[in-house]
Amino acid sequence: MAILDLLNVSRGVVVITKRDLVDEELEELAVLDAQQLTEGTALKDAPVVVVSAVTGEGLSDLLSTIDTLLDSTSLRRNIGKPRLSIDRVFTMRGFGTVVTGTLIDGMLSLGQEVEILPTGQRTYIRGLETHRRKIDAALPGSRVAVNLTGISTDQLERGFVITTPGWLRTTRIVDVKLRAVTSLAQPVAHNATVTFHTGASETAGKVRLLDRERLRPGESGWAQVILDRRVAVAKGDLFVLRSLKGTVGGGEIVDPYAKRHPRFHSEVIESLQAREKGSPEDILAAILESKESAELERILPLCNIPQEEAQSALDTLVMEGRVVMLGSRGSQALLFSAKGWGRLVGETQMILKDCHRKFPLRAGMPREEFRSRLGIPSEHFASILQRLINEGILTEEGTAVRLPSHEVRLSAKQQAEVDTFLKALSQAHYSPPSGILPEPEILQMLARDRRVVKVSDDVVFSTMAYDEMVGHIIEHMKSNRAITVGEVRDMFHSSRRHALALMEYLDGQKITRRVGDERVLR
Repeated sequence: MAILDLLNVSRGVVVITKRDLVDEELEELAVLDAQQLTEGTALKDAPVVVVSAVTGEGLSDLLSTIDTLLDSTSLRRNIGKPRLSIDRVFTMRGFGTVVTGTLIDGMLSLGQEVEILPTGQRTYIRGLETHRRKIDAALPGSRVAVNLTGISTDQLERGFVITTPGWLRTTRIVDVKLRAVTSLAQPVAHNATVTFHTGASETAGKVRLLDRERLRPGESGWAQVILDRRVAVAKGDLFVLRSLKGTVGGGEIVDPYAKRHPRFHSEVIESLQAREKGSPEDILAAILESKESAELERILPLCNIPQEEAQSALDTLVMEGRVVMLGSRGSQALLFSAKGWGRLVGETQMILKDCHRKFPLRAGMPREEFRSRLGIPSEHFASILQRLINEGILTEEGTAVRLPSHEVRLSAKQQAEVDTFLKALSQAHYSPPSGILPEPEILQMLARDRRVVKVSDDVVFSTMAYDEMVGHIIEHMKSNRAITVGEVRDMFHSSRRHALALMEYLDGQKITRRVGDERVLR
């Protein structure tokens, strides 16, 4: 078409530009050509307008068509998470560093603190302009020039993202729904090398196909893109993949913070499908299943939906029992999917059952050991433990936890050993023999039940003897201020070994304090 140029401008308008005077028949042919060219594309139903570049004929029709489309176009969403992908960086005399880009998902205001990703630098907005007009606040969907303070142009690059601090993280692995272009010369292969384009950024990477061996021209499939450099993206962002031979395909980011998945895994594919088209509840549940357990403040940004909508979806999921929320309802609340909580309960039962099998005479597993075995952060352990107790999964026993069904039972042989040992202690009283100690598990059980008091590795008193000795020692110190190991030995007609072990134990119990060769009350 020598004197008629076919252009795609704006969103949903096909413009045919006349560069010379032509007759009506040629114009009609040009319109038909345009309709044929856009058939099967996103512009197939778009209005076609002919405009003369010579006389301006048709310009009013074009403006009227654009106005009509704008009236029927909804405003860009504002979810309070502004992102501006920088496409230009330059310096203006008297102002300093200026960047431009298209603002999405939120507003920017004068004086606002912003974060630059992926570098993490923070700065403030000194000025804002849109279409050469100074403004106090920029709205989502607008082209914006941002004047930044305290940062130089050599610290910024095309593709960097300006956002509010704290919520957006960078990533190197994204899960995507990928559609190959129909004009592709050959299918997309697994692990194909590509360049990844989103916003204004471009970085090299590889494509891992998750649900097929090859992606044929025009087909859509699930994939992961492993990037060479970190990028700042969010769920729902669009992207394009290119290779040395041209455009490979494009699509939408479904999980911006993906983990490496096994290929051809049905649960992975089902989770991605739920996150792509599901309700806010489905999206939140799918994200949680892939990340759990997770704090509320880490999950909500991944949904990329308004805060109020995400909170409402969470409330519904908790009420329906699809999500378990622990702790307060603030940003630090810990979330589990129902499946994830079920797995934790199963792991709890397995860990404690194994402990009871190996150590049947122990009351249970020490709480800190239990926390470590489960891999639970210490700041969330109390709320998780309380939930497990409330659900009857486990029981606290002093500083230990156990299954409710666990009971300490001695065999006939062990009971006989205990009876013999306790009888020997009662007969020896203040000078117990050291060669008759039972096996460590039995001794620990007796000490836990306070049937004996173990003051050192080889000195164990009956509880009655220990209490009597402590009582006499305290009375002596109240009357005489202090006591020596020798005086303790003589007081109970025992050996120095027994007296020293007892006094060192009382020091450790914070009952006495050593001062030189004497002990005084604390």
